[in-house]
Amino acid sequence: MDIVLALKALILGLVEGLTEFLPISSTGHLILAGDLLNFNDERGKAFEIIIQAGAILAVCWEYRSKITTVVKGLGQPASNKFVFNLFVAFLPAAILGLLFAHKIKEYLFQPVPVAAAFIIGGILILWAEKRQHVIRVDSVEEMSWKDALKVGLAQTLALIPGTSRSGATIIGGLLFGMSRRTATEFSFFLAIPTLLAATAYEVYKNRELLLNSQGDIMLFAIGFVTAFVSALIAIRALLKFISQHDFVVFAWYRIVFGIVVLATAYTGVVNWSAT
Repeated sequence: MDIVLALKALILGLVEGLTEFLPISSTGHLILAGDLLNFNDERGKAFEIIIQAGAILAVCWEYRSKITTVVKGLGQPASNKFVFNLFVAFLPAAILGLLFAHKIKEYLFQPVPVAAAFIIGGILILWAEKRQHVIRVDSVEEMSWKDALKVGLAQTLALIPGTSRSGATIIGGLLFGMSRRTATEFSFFLAIPTLLAATAYEVYKNRELLLNSQGDIMLFAIGFVTAFVSALIAIRALLKFISQHDFVVFAWYRIVFGIVVLATAYTGVVNWSAT
C-alpha cells in the first residue's frame, strides 16, 4: 500500500472525526484538507463517504444505551415522542437537500466560499453567545415537536458548506431556549438519521465508483477506523467542555481559520484549486 496515500487517509479520517460533531464544519474542513492534500478526485469522493460512516458509528456507539432503550420502547409514549421529534427535525434538511444539493455542490463546494461561511458562522456564534440565555427545555425528553422543527429548520443552513451542521443545530437550540447539553445531545441524535440518509444517498449515487474502488479497501479501512475513534473522542470531549464553557472559542477558531484561507488565496501563498 502506498504510504503517502495511507497518510492522507489517516489525516482525512482525523479531520472528519474531529470536526463532524464540533460546531466548525466537517464538510468545510474536508474540502480544504482534500484540496491541500490533492485528494479531491473521484477516489476522494468515495473515501469521504466511507469516513462519514465511521463518524456515524461513533455517535451510535456513544449513545447505544439510549438508542437501545428507544428501540425497545417503540409503542410507548416516551419513545414514540423521541422518534417523532427526530423525524420532524430531520425532514426540512432532507427535503431541501434533495431539491438543491446539486446546485449547492456546483457553486459552493469550493475553498473560498467555504472560508466565507466559516467567518460568517463564527460571527453568528459570537452574537448568539452574547444574548441572554433563557432556558425552558432542560433535557431532550422535554422537547416538543415544535422545538424539534425549529432545530430542523436551523439544520438546513448546514447545506451551505462551511456552516456546520452541528453548529447550526446547537446554536439554534440555544436560541430556541434549550440548555447547552440538551441542544448538543439533540444535535448528536439528529446527526444519526441525517448523516445516514446523506451517506445512503451518496452510496446510491456513487455506487459504480464505490464498486470500482474495491482495491482501496485498506485505504478506506484506515480512514473509517480513524474517523470512528477521533469522532468518539470529540463527542466525549465536547460534552465535557460545554459543562463549563460556552462556544466562543469555536467562533474565534472559525473566524481566524476563514481569514487565513482567504488571505492565502488572495496572496497566492496557497494555490487553492477553486480560486
